[in-house]
Amino acid sequence: MNFLNKKFWKNKKVFVTGHTGFKGSWLCIYLNLLGAKVTGYSLAPKTKPSLFHQANIKKLIKKSIIADIRDYKKLSNEIKKSKATIVFHLAAQPLVRYSYINPKETFDTNFSGSLNILECIRNNQRIKSSIIITTDKVYDIQRNKIFKENDTLGGLDPYSSSKVCVEFLFLSYLSSFFKNNQRLATVRAGNVIGGGDYSKDRLIPDIFRFYKNKKNIFLRNPFSVRPWQHVLEPLSGYIILAERIYNQKLDKLKPNWNFGPNISSCKSVKYIANYFSKPLGLKVVTKKKEKNSFKPETSILRLSNFKARKFLKWRPKWSLDQSLDKIIEWNKLIKQENILEVCKKQIISFEKKNF
Repeated sequence: MNFLNKKFWKNKKVFVTGHTGFKGSWLCIYLNLLGAKVTGYSLAPKTKPSLFHQANIKKLIKKSIIADIRDYKKLSNEIKKSKATIVFHLAAQPLVRYSYINPKETFDTNFSGSLNILECIRNNQRIKSSIIITTDKVYDIQRNKIFKENDTLGGLDPYSSSKVCVEFLFLSYLSSFFKNNQRLATVRAGNVIGGGDYSKDRLIPDIFRFYKNKKNIFLRNPFSVRPWQHVLEPLSGYIILAERIYNQKLDKLKPNWNFGPNISSCKSVKYIANYFSKPLGLKVVTKKKEKNSFKPETSILRLSNFKARKFLKWRPKWSLDQSLDKIIEWNKLIKQENILEVCKKQIISFEKKNF
C-alpha cells in the first residue's frame, strides 16, 4: 500500500513546471483530486493533440502560465506570486533521439532550466519541499545491472548527459545551500506510459499512430529492455516524497530516489508491441537499421526500487500487463466520455482506498 495522505494536500499551494506535458498534465489532475491549488508553468504543448488541451488542464488548475523555464526573472516572479510551498520540476526536453538533433536546446532547457528553478528555491524561504525530476537514463548504461541510487552515473547521449549535469548541479546546491535544511530531492522513474501520451519517438504513441494510419508496427530496437511503468506509479511516489520532505521526515537519507517498476515489468520493446498487436489487428515488423542512424540507446535498463519501498512504503501497484490494459481502456473510453473524467477514474482506481 502507498501511504498517500490526502488530508495533507488539501489547499496546499503547489508550483508545477512542465504542466503542459504528458506527465505534468497527469500530475495536475492527480493533485487536483487531492485538493491542492496548482500553479503551472511551461511552454505550450509540443504535440497535437495534447492531454493538456484534451483534459482542459488550464481550467482545472488555479493558474496556467505559458512561459520558458529559461527565463529566470519570469519564473522567479511567478513562483513568488503563487505563494507555493511545494515545487515539482518536470519541465524538460525529454527525448533522446531529439537531443541528437538539438543538443544545445536540450542542455539549455534541462540544465539551465534546472539551475533557474534551484535558484528560485534557494531564494524563497516559503518553499518547504521540492521534487526535481531527472531520469533513469542518468546511470552508466554500459553496465548491465539493476541500478540503485548510489550507482555510477553515465550520460553518453546529449539528453542523458544533460540530466546527469542536473544531478551534479543538485548535489552542489544541496551541499552549499541546503545542508542544514534538506528540503529537496531528485527522482528517477522508468519509462512512463499511459493514456494521453502523443510524443514522437515513443513506442506506445508510435503504435497508436501506426494503427491510425493502418500500418504495421515497425520497431527500431525490438529486443531493448526497459523499466515500463504506468505514469501514475512514479507520480504517486513523487507526491508521497514531497509530503515527507515537507514534514522533515527524511533528513538523514540521501536525497536521490528511484521510483522504478518491479523487475517483472522490465520487458522488451517487442513484448509491448506484441501485446498491442492483437487488439489493434496489426503485425509487428522489425525495421531495418537506417543509414546515418542515431547512436543506439542502451539495450537493457532496470531500476531498483528498494529504497522507496523501505523508507516511503511506496510500491508499484499495477503490473505491466495491467498498465497496458489501462492504456487500451483509456483509448476506448475517451471516444465515449469526457477525457478529464476518464483520467480521474483511472487515478481513483489506482488509489482505491485514498479516494
